[in-house]
Amino acid sequence: MTGPARVDPRTKELTKRLQPGDVAVIDHDDLDQVSAHALVACRPAAVVNAAPSTSGTYPNRGPQILLEAGIPVLDLAGPAVMQIAEGTPVTLEGDELRAEERVLARGVRLTAALVEAQLQDARSNLSDQIEAFSQNTMDYVRAERDLLLDGIGIPPLRTDLTGRYALVVVRGYHYKEDLHTLRPFIREARPVLIGVDGGADALIEQGLTPDLIVGDMDSVSDRALASGAEVVVHAYRDGTAPGLERVEALGVRDAVVLPAPGTSEDIAMLLADEKGAELIVAVGTHATLVEFLDKGRQGMASTFLTRLRVGSKLVDAKGVSLLYRSRISTGSLVWLVLAGMTAMLVALAATPGGRAFFGVLAVRWDDVWAWVEGLF
Repeated sequence: MTGPARVDPRTKELTKRLQPGDVAVIDHDDLDQVSAHALVACRPAAVVNAAPSTSGTYPNRGPQILLEAGIPVLDLAGPAVMQIAEGTPVTLEGDELRAEERVLARGVRLTAALVEAQLQDARSNLSDQIEAFSQNTMDYVRAERDLLLDGIGIPPLRTDLTGRYALVVVRGYHYKEDLHTLRPFIREARPVLIGVDGGADALIEQGLTPDLIVGDMDSVSDRALASGAEVVVHAYRDGTAPGLERVEALGVRDAVVLPAPGTSEDIAMLLADEKGAELIVAVGTHATLVEFLDKGRQGMASTFLTRLRVGSKLVDAKGVSLLYRSRISTGSLVWLVLAGMTAMLVALAATPGGRAFFGVLAVRWDDVWAWVEGLF
């Protein structure tokens, strides 16, 4: 597998410029599902990871997703691969990464059997992770109990959510499938569309325009920020907002800065709740233990507690596309259309006007055929 190297320690940033046939060089411990799906969508020739794609901490499915997509993975290639110059032609051969005849790195070439064995070992550590999750949650409750009791204090917004439905979109698990499945709901209910960072681009990809964009602005595109949506910049508790400079540089007016603990995903849900949304539909958000672990332990507790606070307003759209599939196949629809057309033609032929119509068509066809024969 040969291609130009695209190097970035942040997988999320790399996928923005990764092209089909490139060799992705990353430094990603415990490669998560969302990052793996983003890599697959870019169709690289191979993925080289400086870090362990599975450390054994928990059963992450990222490496398995890459292999199932037919993408070779060189694991544990070492930190030196991150020094490869961008665009250098490299070749993955066995467990070696080469540039011409020079060996740049050696690692472990992942196989389906090896990844499955790693997942089995990692599953045995889940009990430790559950204990860590519980402890982290209790620590967060003690430190941020005001979040549960008093909310986060949302500043005034021009977008009115009172009594309306809100659709919160995160670029996470099954977001594309779920958004596609929810199209009838979006068309009929006309919810307030809230994109969390890259979730705003997910809405635009579906031909929708976000009403609100919430996040630290590290993964949302300039196009989304310039779409006319109201922008809420998630800031640290002390008011520092690294994403504000970018927003202002793009000429976005009246951006709201919201200092709050937790993740941008949490802030979007709390914002919808506190601004009076009647129902909150979440797409691509984190819900299961493995998904919390994928996101990283620092973000788990806030998301868990946010879901407790939002309570019965929250409807999770995750997996809707997996649960519901149309039982009518494309082939069945084609045969149905053909049968309908046949029935119409037969009915038409049974009437005097229909017979006259077909007679005229037959004469025209004879004229065309005679003209074709005359050419030869």
